[in-house]
Amino acid sequence: MISFDQLGLNTALLDAIKARGFETPTPIQAEMIPFLLTEERDVTGLAQTGTGKTAAFGLPILQNLDLQSRSTQALILTPTRELGLQVSREIAEYGKNLRGLRTTTVYGGAPFGPQIRDLRAGPHIITATPGRLKDLLDKGIADLSALRFLVLDEADQMLDMGFKDELDAILATANPSRRTLLFSATMPPEVARIAATYMKNPHEIVSGRRNQSVGTVIHYFYRVHAHDKYEALRRLIDVKSGMYAIIFCRTRETVKDVAARLSRDGYTADALHGELAQNQRDSVMDRFREGNPSLLVATDVAARGLDVDNLTHVIHYDLPDEVSAYTHRSGRTGRAGKSGASLALVHMREGHRVAQIERIIGRKMEEAKIPRGHDICEARLMDLLLRVKDVEVNEEAVGPYLQAVRDSLAEFDREELLQRFISVEFNRFLEQYAGSVDLNPTVSKAPPKRRESGPMVSLRLNVGRRQSILPPQIIGMINKATDSGNIRIGRINIDADSCEVQVDSAMAQRVEQALNGYSFQGKTIRVERVADRRPATGKQRGPWRSSGKDRPPARRPKKGRKDKASRNG
Repeated sequence: MISFDQLGLNTALLDAIKARGFETPTPIQAEMIPFLLTEERDVTGLAQTGTGKTAAFGLPILQNLDLQSRSTQALILTPTRELGLQVSREIAEYGKNLRGLRTTTVYGGAPFGPQIRDLRAGPHIITATPGRLKDLLDKGIADLSALRFLVLDEADQMLDMGFKDELDAILATANPSRRTLLFSATMPPEVARIAATYMKNPHEIVSGRRNQSVGTVIHYFYRVHAHDKYEALRRLIDVKSGMYAIIFCRTRETVKDVAARLSRDGYTADALHGELAQNQRDSVMDRFREGNPSLLVATDVAARGLDVDNLTHVIHYDLPDEVSAYTHRSGRTGRAGKSGASLALVHMREGHRVAQIERIIGRKMEEAKIPRGHDICEARLMDLLLRVKDVEVNEEAVGPYLQAVRDSLAEFDREELLQRFISVEFNRFLEQYAGSVDLNPTVSKAPPKRRESGPMVSLRLNVGRRQSILPPQIIGMINKATDSGNIRIGRINIDADSCEVQVDSAMAQRVEQALNGYSFQGKTIRVERVADRRPATGKQRGPWRSSGKDRPPARRPKKGRKDKASRNG
């Protein structure tokens, strides 16, 4: 196995590498470091996060710097402030033994003053986000005329975030004699265009197969009815002790809802979405990096650049809109050779997307079953027993207390002690999952029966916008309360304190009985049947909102007509 000593790095860099505890290079480091030290060509690197690409380009750049010069010789562009700060910290750590090395980071959302002062001091390496660097170039502050290396880190994400114009302007401004290093997890057309336009005969280095996910990540998917997704998420969390995970949702509304429900149900969870101010984002991410909370619910955009070590799981509560984003998400676990798991909740209408993801990641996703209550209790018990068996006993320390323990427990026989031992640790799970239903849907291979249209009945529920209820939650509540996913549901109108939902008349009584007394966010549901509002012709009127009364508002008299009382005036 090759070592860092064999890559051609100088002593100052090797000492810094050893101080960080690294002994052997990752595949991309083993290939890229000697190439950049001995060749003068541009490079494209196709690699996921967690493969060690910062050291792969950072170490050769550090070795090639002229530390006597006050000019900027290397520029590293990153999509987000968080990733920029992380890359800058790593570069500074690797270069800590290089006397006179100056580095700086520039990014949006921070005052210009300190960044301008840092740039005027002549940093050897700048790490920057494209938007802020473009502003500084327009002000005549940043000088890229002596640039020797320009690195585009996570180029596909920069383009996804809308930095195409900024990248074009920066690349056109930078020293044309520079070497350009482009790193991307995927190679969509826009990334390929940048490579073709701004790079000269680039050498390609691929870590794994093109667009493939990190090899240490195991991929599972779980089929689930849409109304059972949150309950399925809880079971995935409960079945695995010590889970440290990012839970990805498609929208900020879902992020806020899921994070709030997890917190309310006793989990340590935080939300990360685009409505948070930068200081709030920093606070959330600092807490998550420290492991408290252990669950972070996030949108794709908000989590870009969030680099956290030791994640055990990535959970796709919603599949991403762009299938290629799955690679970015799952690559956040299984880093630096450690194992990780990517778990996707796939509702019944999304089954076709599994094959699309498999083509992108170059491997099969294993279909798994949502744990049953019995599975969860058994898994957590076995985990506890394993920890009990493996614990190192300090006989000298516990010895003085053993007799007091024997005396206190003398009245219990072995069987009762075991039962009490289990109850102390697992009463919450035992109570929560007592009589729980199997959430795994039955997948029928027969073609679906055509549902005949028929009369609908309107039901009014005493929950509305004040309870933050939405149509999907109403549908899910009906399906869950009736233990059915096959009830025909029509229009739904939501007012401030109530809502009306149309259901198949054949199922209306069953829905009424199931929902009456049902609890939603601590409020007991009451259901009343709404009188048929159709005109005598039988034609359906257009949508209307409930006025809170039992009858529709009276019609206004036609213009020019007087009512009977007026005529008799």
